[in-house]
Amino acid sequence: MRAAILTPAPDFWEEWLWAYDVEAEALMRGGIDVEPRPWTDPGELGEFDVVMPLVAWGYHADPERWHALLDRLESEGRRVLNPIPLLRWNSDKRYLAELGRKGIAVIPTRIAEQLDEVALAEARAEYGPELVIKPPVSASADGTHRLTGSDPLPEESRGRAMMIQPFLRSVAEEGEYSIMFFGGEYSHAVVKRPRAGDYRVQPHLGGSEVACAPPPGSIELAAAVLGAAPAEAAYARVDMIRDASGALAVIELELIEPSLWLQHAPDGGVSFVAAIRKRAQE
Repeated sequence: MRAAILTPAPDFWEEWLWAYDVEAEALMRGGIDVEPRPWTDPGELGEFDVVMPLVAWGYHADPERWHALLDRLESEGRRVLNPIPLLRWNSDKRYLAELGRKGIAVIPTRIAEQLDEVALAEARAEYGPELVIKPPVSASADGTHRLTGSDPLPEESRGRAMMIQPFLRSVAEEGEYSIMFFGGEYSHAVVKRPRAGDYRVQPHLGGSEVACAPPPGSIELAAAVLGAAPAEAAYARVDMIRDASGALAVIELELIEPSLWLQHAPDGGVSFVAAIRKRAQE
């Protein structure tokens, strides 16, 4: 089996090989030949049995190009994992509101299609003075701001479609849990923590991760999230933190290009490879 792994554009600013290498090595150990192709210009893909956007970082910065690629892959009949309908749905974090309407425990989220002071005031009235705002199409904490009660609206966010959420101190005090599922089955968990004085857990911002036991209820919550998605995922990462009441709530569902932390998987990624093989042959 041959797999094309979509990677960032050649001029992408963030270091990404640390994520690519561990996933590519697991696939190669499982007998799958892999080749990196930049998602911005992947070339002819007919020689591959499956295309995976595992490291397609930067897609959020050019969503029109990203969706054009998905349209192309669909029109060419390529086998893509995760499935294209799932990739489209997961590309916009408005899915959090949809999951909430289905009764899934998610971080409280308001969507302001054109963010202004009125929308911030309404959010503070509901959530309290400390907020986090972020674009619904985003990654790597791009465009994310933490606002205290006295902070003005950032000019770069004014008039943009933005998600507004309460700032939850648990992300700095306890961390953000990532629960990995492959082929619908739980694999492993890590807890990600920000550097001192920050709230963002991304590695390029100084965040770190360690393997951990899944907190009680996290596997069940992750399974419920995946069950509410519009298609079955071969690989998935469900990120969650504790809300103001201390209960776990989903902050993000990663089905496109997540760091899967396979170096912390007890089986070294065997179940990941098995899930890819199975779905690619269906």
